Amino acid sequence: MKRDLQTEPRDSRQGVVAALVYVFERVMPDPFVLSICLTFFVAVLALLIAPHGNLPTLLSSWYEGTFGILGFALQMILILATGYAIAEAPVIQRVLRALAAKAQTPARAALLVFPVVAIAAWLNWGLGLIVGALLSREIAKRVNVDFAWLVAGSYSAWSICNSGLSSSIALSQASHGNALNLVEKATGHVIPLSETVFAPFVFIPTVLVVVVMTFVFIRMHPKPEHVAPFAQAAEAEANDAGVSDDPHARVGNGTPSFASRLEQSMLGTLLLIVLGAGYLAMEWSEKGFDLDINTTILIFLLIGLALQRTPIAYANAIRRASRQTGSMLLQYPVYGGIMGVMKGTGLASMIAKAFVTIATPLSLPLWSYLSSLIITLLVPSAGGHWAVQGPFVLPAALSLHASVPRTAMGVAMAENVSNMLQPFWAVPIVAIAGIRIQRVMGYTAVTFAVSLVIYAAALWLVP
Repeated sequence: MKRDLQTEPRDSRQGVVAALVYVFERVMPDPFVLSICLTFFVAVLALLIAPHGNLPTLLSSWYEGTFGILGFALQMILILATGYAIAEAPVIQRVLRALAAKAQTPARAALLVFPVVAIAAWLNWGLGLIVGALLSREIAKRVNVDFAWLVAGSYSAWSICNSGLSSSIALSQASHGNALNLVEKATGHVIPLSETVFAPFVFIPTVLVVVVMTFVFIRMHPKPEHVAPFAQAAEAEANDAGVSDDPHARVGNGTPSFASRLEQSMLGTLLLIVLGAGYLAMEWSEKGFDLDINTTILIFLLIGLALQRTPIAYANAIRRASRQTGSMLLQYPVYGGIMGVMKGTGLASMIAKAFVTIATPLSLPLWSYLSSLIITLLVPSAGGHWAVQGPFVLPAALSLHASVPRTAMGVAMAENVSNMLQPFWAVPIVAIAGIRIQRVMGYTAVTFAVSLVIYAAALWLVP
């Protein structure tokens, strides 16, 4: 029987969230289609108002951006795939199941998911994405919880990653000789993590977002009659790997073949671990401890190999992970093209300069943050974003004698916020979880609104 929405009592908070979910489901297309729409929007805007908005510049910039991002795209996909292989290892799965068993109600699920995922994301954004998706699945199998709400909570907890140890902007400014270390190129100095990631104006709002959104999500959980639980069919589909870890699968008489024995031997795993660990020990002993994208991938590779133990087990885990990265393979080149158009035609510099021209030494970090909110929606990659916006906000900070770390992290903190409306990074987590992205984004729109205020207030008020 159809409910009378005019007479049925409804919690106002849940009514707002339900309306947001409805809007996103009806209006938001598939993320790949959305990226095409954004390409069209940026191209038209560049032709109309950008300083170098002519057709030849637009086309060449689009081409260079599309193919220039491929190396970085592979790095990001490897972070996700190697992180997935770690999270799927039997020992990690046992830990996730043990954690999920403690979540017996929606409120307890939120109290568990937010700190666990936030800590993982703070340590490494790839790990946070995967832990959030897999922990959500394990909880949803045991608790009568709305699955879209739970996945959205995981993604919201993940949002703080650009304020953590894997922040592309913070790491690049702390790394001597890094191509994106614009501060060092301009001043000859690096910015240590103590002035960015561990600074009170970054660390305090990061913790606040996690704590506040935990309780906001508890209040937003749908009433029992409106709960859409985890679909077991999606679980079966997601677990259908199409590969076998059985060493006898290659022969029909039950006798392991030479190939299968080689696949199950730990010698291959040990060889790669020795090579990788040896390189890291050599580099760190000569140059000191340092983390960048490539060493992060290598560390994830070594940990995953150790946890999976045999080469075939690790290869099968990566095969399963590859099913979650297909959408990223499609979207990265498209967003690379958008980034190329914005940079080549001068559109990004025009947006950044519009905010910088009205800034003061005190307000520049906040204006950097606000302009970053807009650019992130079109360039959803912190490293690529900094390459576009950094060359304009950094000279402004130096000329105005504003705080350089605060100005740089204003860009990074806005990435945290805008990612709650930009679906690019939500794609892998919803793919692993097995749910349509539109239902999730209705909830994360609330995270966008709350974190927007928290980070802005911290930039303005926290020393």
